[in-house]
Amino acid sequence: MTVISMKHLLETGMHFGHRKGRWHPKMKPYIFTERNGIHIIDLQQTVRALHEACDLIRDTVASGGEVLFVGTKRQAQDAIENESQRCNMPYVNRRWLGGMITNWRTMKERIDELERLESENEAGEWDALKKKERLMLNRKIDKLQYRLGGIRSMNGLPRLMFVVDVRRESAAIKEANILNIPVIAMVDSNCDPSPVEYVLPANDDAIRAIRLMMTYMADAVLEGVNLRKDEESTDEQGLHRSADAMETIAESDEDLLGASTLAKLSSGELDFAGVPDDAGTIDKTENETSSESVDSPDLKSVEDDDNNNVDDSDLDKAESDIVKADDIEDSSGSKLEE
Repeated sequence: MTVISMKHLLETGMHFGHRKGRWHPKMKPYIFTERNGIHIIDLQQTVRALHEACDLIRDTVASGGEVLFVGTKRQAQDAIENESQRCNMPYVNRRWLGGMITNWRTMKERIDELERLESENEAGEWDALKKKERLMLNRKIDKLQYRLGGIRSMNGLPRLMFVVDVRRESAAIKEANILNIPVIAMVDSNCDPSPVEYVLPANDDAIRAIRLMMTYMADAVLEGVNLRKDEESTDEQGLHRSADAMETIAESDEDLLGASTLAKLSSGELDFAGVPDDAGTIDKTENETSSESVDSPDLKSVEDDDNNNVDDSDLDKAESDIVKADDIEDSSGSKLEE
């Protein structure tokens, strides 16, 4: 985590603002006091805003975003270039071209032109040209490098923008507001903080103050890069563990099964896809047996024969009983006559 010391801020003159007559009324909440006609900036608010800005930059870079550093005033050119190159982030320290991010497609075409010219020069394709033609092409390369050299590594639109001087870089801030890109800026006592989303009240004229601020920003970027690398390494370790687990399962199969069985499995001779389980087989046989017993015509005919036989025997028995009764009556009548 980036350590911010108020002592370092005081040593670099971060608290000095402009004269009282040149102040902007919207900067009143960020002014601590007045001394000898010069406003003193409240560094406690600066420290809190610095912590918030560093956390935002760290999280943005950790998620894969880029931060564009902008500072074209002479006091900030060297600090912007050195710290941006240290953390490998795009920067603009010479001149902000109109439409640098709002017309990014055209800027990307000019960057591709610069890379094409440099590749042709390195490949020796200019050896057959005249001296004047080579000189003109070299001047074109220098011009493009001077204006677009800091953003040639930028893949697309940045996720954040850091600005040193709000008044001087008003065009850059306006384009960022159009594209809804959050802006972190060093705002002095003579600037309007309304177009800036993350205000860092600080002296934007002292070289040491700008260098210290850029050091904090670059450290936050490097911290985000390290976090992203740790996440990627963790994901790779998870993939390796899953691969090792699959290999372990395969090895256990080889240990449990014989060579001939493994050969049959690999050739496809043993296919268990169409074989039902035991429960399905038992249920199916029971259902088929019951259905066959109901639907079989032979069984029905046998049952009908049995029923007919039972009925015939009952009828014969009844007839025999009736005959016996008639005989008894005849015998009794004959006795009475006698």
